[in-house]
Amino acid sequence: MSSLTRPQLDASLKAGRVAPLYLLVGCETYLRDAAAQAITDVALAGTLLREFNESSFSLLSESASAAIAVAEQLPMMAARRVVRLKDFTKLSDADEEALMFPVKAFGAEIVMGSRFSGPKYTRVQYFSHKVGNRFITLIFNILFNTTFTDIYTCYLLYRRDLVPPDELVSFGWEQHGEILCRAVRRAKVIYEVPVSYHGRSYDEGKKIRARHVIPVIGMIFRRRLFG
Repeated sequence: MSSLTRPQLDASLKAGRVAPLYLLVGCETYLRDAAAQAITDVALAGTLLREFNESSFSLLSESASAAIAVAEQLPMMAARRVVRLKDFTKLSDADEEALMFPVKAFGAEIVMGSRFSGPKYTRVQYFSHKVGNRFITLIFNILFNTTFTDIYTCYLLYRRDLVPPDELVSFGWEQHGEILCRAVRRAKVIYEVPVSYHGRSYDEGKKIRARHVIPVIGMIFRRRLFG
């Protein structure tokens, strides 16, 4: 499966090219939902009985087998059927409670989860990734005068009004950095909590590579210099 940025996805959809399967990855739910809606609108364009050919399943409450069964059905008076699976991953109850505690107890506007500040457990990761993460975090802390220990877990809780979605300009790995930069500039109360980590290996599908550090650092500098 090839990777597409959001502009590339938009161009593909505008040309009428719809793939049989999409995996939407990103830290911001709003942008993932917008991309899913764009795909659905093109896939079902001109369909009279759209409601019979569009299904959505949450893996928090429904099984994947139910979604597969629907996907295997022939579309009703249409060329395509769209089946959307949501909530592939969910925070553990312990991590969710840890992220919410500073909000409830101290009025935190941002809570960042860290793999490096005493979690209950953490899967051993690639040394190069840990070095890269430390480097990115150091640059961020210097530029924004903060004391984070791990800014790229993507375990980030923030008040929605700190970062209006229409302000975001990035779609790749750097988007998490952009969100954090914008939120930190506006927030008054920021906390960090330990979260357990059990990330994937490359054999298991891990996607990030060393080259992705470059746009992340570039985004951090741009947001510091230009807001």
